[in-house]
Amino acid sequence: MRYLVKARLKEGKREALIKAIDNRTLGLGSVAGGEYLRDMAHARQLQDGLVCWVEVCYCATPLEEEIPYWEEYFELVQIKNAHARSKCKDLNGTDYWACSACDCTQRLEETMESWGGLFIRQLRDA
Repeated sequence: MRYLVKARLKEGKREALIKAIDNRTLGLGSVAGGEYLRDMAHARQLQDGLVCWVEVCYCATPLEEEIPYWEEYFELVQIKNAHARSKCKDLNGTDYWACSACDCTQRLEETMESWGGLFIRQLRDA
């Protein structure tokens, strides 16, 4: 399943997050692997200070595996379905593990490009 995540960077975590991204240690130890780095490469910084991204997760509970890794750097504000659960090929059994290469959130992610600048750029420029 794919989720739209909105979060706020915790005070004092900017440098640690940059270091984790640069060293490719963000999410180290998680089964989600490089998903964390992909998320940060595509995340958008909204005008209200929130950061948003679309995240792939196969857990029964949304982001169950990922939450502890994200909470090191972010206050998670909202996690919601990025598209209709009934159309998720992984969830409905049509194509297990489909989320890895699915384009179900392509329109959402294209729309998100107008929501603000790339978070990683603003993170580095701050």
